[in-house]
Amino acid sequence: MQPPEVNAAGTTADFEFAALNEAKNYRAALAREFAPFLRGQVLEIGAGVGQMTREFRAIPGVGEVVAVEPDPRFHAGFAANNPGTRLVKGIVADVPERTGWEALVSVNVLEHIEADAAELKAWHGLLRERHGRACIFVPARPEIYAPIDADFGHFRRYTKPGLNRILVEAGFTVERLCYFNWVGYFAWWLNFRVRQQRGFDIGAVRFFDRVVFPPVHWSERTLFRPPFGQSLLAVARA
Repeated sequence: MQPPEVNAAGTTADFEFAALNEAKNYRAALAREFAPFLRGQVLEIGAGVGQMTREFRAIPGVGEVVAVEPDPRFHAGFAANNPGTRLVKGIVADVPERTGWEALVSVNVLEHIEADAAELKAWHGLLRERHGRACIFVPARPEIYAPIDADFGHFRRYTKPGLNRILVEAGFTVERLCYFNWVGYFAWWLNFRVRQQRGFDIGAVRFFDRVVFPPVHWSERTLFRPPFGQSLLAVARA
């Protein structure tokens, strides 16, 4: 399943971080998915404590990653994980450079933004000058929206047609749009929709990342892209 944070209360502030630290294969897989599209000056929206930032900075062809994170609780953690990396302590409107970005990446952020269509238009504006690409990763499938999604501050889980529509309306040309982690779909449905669990087991996340996820991800990249999944992955050009 998608790496989450161990927290029985399920607060947005704790979402993903401890478990994502354990989910090395999952984290590396996301970086590989986006690596062909991340070049030059890259803006990361909603960097949290910077665990994915480290992955993006290591991609060949990436010149600089500038991170944006509004929550002050994460700033110290980000600095510790990414010394010397520039952090904009605010939202996308606080980024001083309004042009020149060659890519933008956002992992599990858009679902936290109520006005997601307006946010995408703002991202398009940052990328428009260089026809840069937005690399976006979001939770998928409304039918598995669970109480824990609400705990984490998710306004929605996305469908493939719905995400495509708001990207096009924002001015993007969608180059890639696919579901990700089909096994995680069933794990989320069972644990959080049916059983209505409100927290995560770090050991289970570690087991999934080491044993289950690698062959699942290999099959998705090599054999077929599934018609459903726990998440959606999109690449769109401005």
